[in-house]
Parts: sequence; structure tokens; C-alpha cells
Amino acid sequence: MPKAIFYHKDGSGYKDLRGKLYHFPKMYLSRVEQARNDWIIYYGPLSGLPSRYYSGLARVTAIRADDELPDHFYAELADYLDFDRPLDYRENGGFERQLINPDGSVNPGRSVQAVRIINENEFIALVEAGLSEPEEWPLRTDNSDETQQPYDQPDDPLPHLFAGEAGQTDYVADGYERPIIASTINRPFRDAKFRQHIRRVYDRTCAFTGLRLINGGGRPEVEAAHIVPVERGGNDSVQNGIALSGTVHWMFDRGLLSLADDFTILQSRQLNEDISHLLVKDGKARVPAAPHLRPHPHYLGWHRDNVFKH
Repeated sequence: MPKAIFYHKDGSGYKDLRGKLYHFPKMYLSRVEQARNDWIIYYGPLSGLPSRYYSGLARVTAIRADDELPDHFYAELADYLDFDRPLDYRENGGFERQLINPDGSVNPGRSVQAVRIINENEFIALVEAGLSEPEEWPLRTDNSDETQQPYDQPDDPLPHLFAGEAGQTDYVADGYERPIIASTINRPFRDAKFRQHIRRVYDRTCAFTGLRLINGGGRPEVEAAHIVPVERGGNDSVQNGIALSGTVHWMFDRGLLSLADDFTILQSRQLNEDISHLLVKDGKARVPAAPHLRPHPHYLGWHRDNVFKH
């Protein structure tokens, strides 16, 4: 089935929520319909970076009309996962054959299209490039505890991604679910990637305490916390995550701590004692400088409404 590229720009005026909802005009409805129940790649500018980038993938689960704005629609998305790094659209001569001309120039007619259909090989090349970086740091848990092991990442960070040793252009077999699909929805694999991304963007530092603790084996103490838990509909976007030390993570998950939209740390009145001395002195969580990497107000609001014990 066809895959698609979804152009996204923060502050564009469309009512998008990255990884959850994609808002688009009627002119793109037929293309989005082609990607229903299949995968899309996010594409567009990123704060502080000079170009346009492919930055993550998600799956289209449903399409519905916008009841407030005529001739506009929403694509409902699931299984969002950030790429390990932004992929410049010109990298290695370009990933989309219809976007980059043979002479390296950009096809202007194609570049202005907010929704673009891509073929299976282009999708595979993007995901392989976007999810191929090994995790930099070991887990903080002891390797003898098999119940806490991450997705097994051998030398090939995407094991069994391709059949045999076929190159990108040889991967054309139809009629069955590609191994890449199983990899991208595999929960242990996604947990490992989410942890990798959160520890990287927070530089292995707890957002609430400001501490970066590394044990003798090089293991960071910090954990990757989902703001909205996966089992309650949360996704694996860095915008739905935050780096927290073990104890603080425990308190956050139980509603004893939360965050305001301006990243002020909130303490529940149900705490048995004041823990301000454990937190950063100014009471503001240490979050990434780039807005697209910070916790999103949608997820923070959910946590305050559904988890936080006021």
C-alpha cells in the first residue's frame, strides 16, 4: 500500500497535534485516504535548524471531517515514533525521487505539496536512515536482571528489517507484512528508542532535580518517563516524555509531582513533606531549548487533569 509524507510546521495555523492529529484541507483528502491504515512520515522545518527534515513516523487510523471549518479534515494518528535524528531532505541525493531532480535541484511543483505519496522503497529508506543509530549509553539496571532488559540491539540496530541482503531497490516483494512494520510497532523496540531519544535531548539530566548521575559502568541514572502512559493512549514522541531520576519518576507517575505549561514544577498537597530541597532551586524544570523537543501542553494538561493529586 502507498505510504505518505505529511508536511508539518509548528505555528502554521492548522490544528495539528504531532503524532495524534493531522489537520488538512479537502484538496489532500484523496491522498490521505490512500494512506489510511498505513504509515506516514513527518516532514518540515524544525526550530533552530536551517532546512527541511523528515523527523518521525506514525500510522493513519481514521479520517474525519472538521466540524468547525468547512472543507477541512483530520487524520487520526497512532504509533508515533521520532527518528533518531532529523533527516535532511537532500541527504544522499534525496529520499523522494519525485522531489529531487537528477541534477540535485528541487522539483518546485512537488515541494509545495503538503501531502505526498511515496512508494514502499522510499519509505523503507527513510525509516532505515531514521532509526538506525545504536543507543549511546547502557541501561542503569544490572544486566543480570533479564526482566529489565531493553530490546536486544545487535550490530544492526534494526534486526531482520530486510529479507536477506537485498538492497533498497531490491525490496519489492508484495503480499505480506514487511518486517519493518513489525519492528516499528514492537513495544520493546519502541521503549528502547523512546529511552534513547529522551536521554539524548535531556543530556542524561533529570529535568526536576538538575542532576546528571552516571555510575561506574557509564550507565545514566535518569529514566525516560511518558507523560501520558502508553497504556492510556500516550505515544512515544519526545513531546510526551521527560527525563526523570528514579524517585522523581515514581512520584510523577503517582501524581505527587506534575508540570505547569510554563514548566513550573507542581507539588501535590498529598506529599507527606516538602521536597523543594530535592528540586531545582528556581522550581522550573530543565527542558530542551528547542520547542519541538519540549513537553507539549496537551500532554501536560492531561497529566494534571488525570494523574496529579492537587
